[in-house]
Amino acid sequence: MTDSVDFWFDPSCPWAWMTSRWVDEVARLRHFEVTWHVMSLAVLNEDQQVSEEYAAFFPRALKYTRLVAAANELHGQAMVKALYDALGQQIHPGSNTNPDEVIPAALAEVGLPASFAAYADSDEYDRQMRASHFDGINRVGQDVGTPVIAVNGVAFFGPVISPAPMGEQALALWDGVVALASYDGFFELKRSRTREPIFAQAVSTSASTK
Repeated sequence: MTDSVDFWFDPSCPWAWMTSRWVDEVARLRHFEVTWHVMSLAVLNEDQQVSEEYAAFFPRALKYTRLVAAANELHGQAMVKALYDALGQQIHPGSNTNPDEVIPAALAEVGLPASFAAYADSDEYDRQMRASHFDGINRVGQDVGTPVIAVNGVAFFGPVISPAPMGEQALALWDGVVALASYDGFFELKRSRTREPIFAQAVSTSASTK
C-alpha cells in the first residue's frame, strides 16, 4: 500500500508534464495523495555549460518556478498543483511560449488576482524555491533532472514517457517502476528517446476505481 508520494517538477519541462499526467492517473485509481514540489531547471544548470539556446530558455522557466513557489508559500499545497495544471496546459498542450500570456491565463483559471504575476519576476521566495529544488535533487543526484518522484522515501528520476499511459497500463508501469526503485542496488535503466512528448492521453483501458 502506498503511504506517501512526492513529485518534483519544473513547470516548463514537457517530460515532467507527461509524467505528472501519469501520476495523476495512478493516484486517481489507487486513491492516494501526491505532494507536489517545485524544482528548477535553471537552478539545476546554473553552474553548467549549456548551449545558448538552452540558456535563453532559463529566464522564462524561472518565472514559472518563482510563481509556483510563491503560490505554495502564500496559498499552500493545493494551489501548487492547481497552478501547475493551469500553467502546464498553456505551456505544453497549448504550445504557448509567451509568459505574458501564459501567466495571466493560468492565474485567472485558479482564481488568483492578476497582480500575483509580479511574483514571477521577484526573488522574494527564491530561498524556498531553491530549498524545494535541492530537497528533490539531492535524493537522486546532480546528474539527472525533472521530474523526481519519491515513494515512501525511495526517490528516482523520471520515468521519461510519451504518451502518458492510462488505466491498467498506468498501474502496471507504476508497479514496475516502484519495484525497480525499491531495490537499493538499482541505479539506471535507459534507452534513447524515439518520439517527442505526445500530449493527447492514451485511451484508458478498463481499471477499477474502487
